[in-house]
Amino acid sequence: MMRPLALLACGFFSTLLTSFGPVAESKVPLQSSPDSPLLDSLLRADARLLPVVERAGEYELQIIYTQINRDARQRPTFVEHTYRLDASQYFNPASLVKLPTVALALEKLNRLHQPGLSRRSPMRTGTAFRCQTPAPYVQSADSDRVNTVGNYAKRMLLVSDNQAYNRLYEFLGQRPLNERVAELGYPETRIVRRFAPCDTAANRYTNPIEFRNPATGQISYQQPAAVNSRPFNFPLGRVSKGRAHQAGGRIVPSPYDFTTANYLPLQSITDMLRALHFPEAVPASQRFQLNPDDYSFLLYYLHHTPHGSGYSLYQPARYFDAYKKYLYYGRQPGLAAEPGLRIYNIVGMSHGYLSDVAYFADSTNQTEFMLSAVLYVNKNGVINDGTYEYETVGLPFLAALGQQIRRYEATRKRPIAYIPAEFSRSETIR
Repeated sequence: MMRPLALLACGFFSTLLTSFGPVAESKVPLQSSPDSPLLDSLLRADARLLPVVERAGEYELQIIYTQINRDARQRPTFVEHTYRLDASQYFNPASLVKLPTVALALEKLNRLHQPGLSRRSPMRTGTAFRCQTPAPYVQSADSDRVNTVGNYAKRMLLVSDNQAYNRLYEFLGQRPLNERVAELGYPETRIVRRFAPCDTAANRYTNPIEFRNPATGQISYQQPAAVNSRPFNFPLGRVSKGRAHQAGGRIVPSPYDFTTANYLPLQSITDMLRALHFPEAVPASQRFQLNPDDYSFLLYYLHHTPHGSGYSLYQPARYFDAYKKYLYYGRQPGLAAEPGLRIYNIVGMSHGYLSDVAYFADSTNQTEFMLSAVLYVNKNGVINDGTYEYETVGLPFLAALGQQIRRYEATRKRPIAYIPAEFSRSETIR
């Protein structure tokens, strides 16, 4: 389907928000989209993509390709082309949930309006319930090693660090996190789990946290332990996947239950990335409450490779250029990032699901576009056994998909040429 987003700025999800209130506590009606003939033809024109495309149902493939056109003042408009897009088809979002979590953590710092509280403030996380783990204040001459919201965000965006996500999930709290996501226009989304072996009830409890003023060393903000006393219902009802799953070191001959897992449709995470990259192009009610420095910070770490970011914890040998750039590079250690291509993205890899949601800025061809995709590569149908076709099927497909769309974009005629903006790192990004 081809969809002009400028005409749908307040579309389907805004209607849901009005109908169901701040957080949908009943089953949310979800929609699928007809396939775009253009995208279908592009997929079938590349032989590398055909093995997956011809069995798209088996691979649970979903794709969103967004064309971006500029007017004479370089203001963007968007046209979406979708393939098998269906919000009622559950996929495990895995680390995709880290993008809204990072953005909302930065937003919360702004909304608290506490003197001496910023993304650079040293942070201590305590414990108050089962399955919680502490994270003490860390003193170090290397500021990258101090526990702060900013450093947790960097670790999440650069290498998809799970413990860093847990810290920001706890800072936000389960109910406030989901209520704010719903206010932004995504009432169907559920971010209700840590990346840890915690049961559903334990994930409703979040830790006590405090921050220190980095200038004075005094406590600048304290947040008590909290609990979401009203558990969420889930938009899709009961969800199970696979023919079997592994638990406790043995194979259980029954599907894996995703009913209370995190849920983030591909359209929603695509729209979130667009709202962060093009805040002026979405309605004010759907913008994150971030300042210009927050946006620069997010875009810097969404784009950079781990070692190219200047963050001292990551070294080139382990964290290569393609470490978190599945679309186009396919996570191949030997590939160097092309200097004329910037990819701002978030990825997911878990339970056989592989996803990447990205904005491409191509100064070599003077083009830009967005591309989001998810597929399921679990041939044996067993969840949690660690046997998935990420390397043989999933990553090569995503790499070929990004390359095919980039080739097409290089030939697509635009009303006005895209003029890439230069981006230079400043100390305020730290």
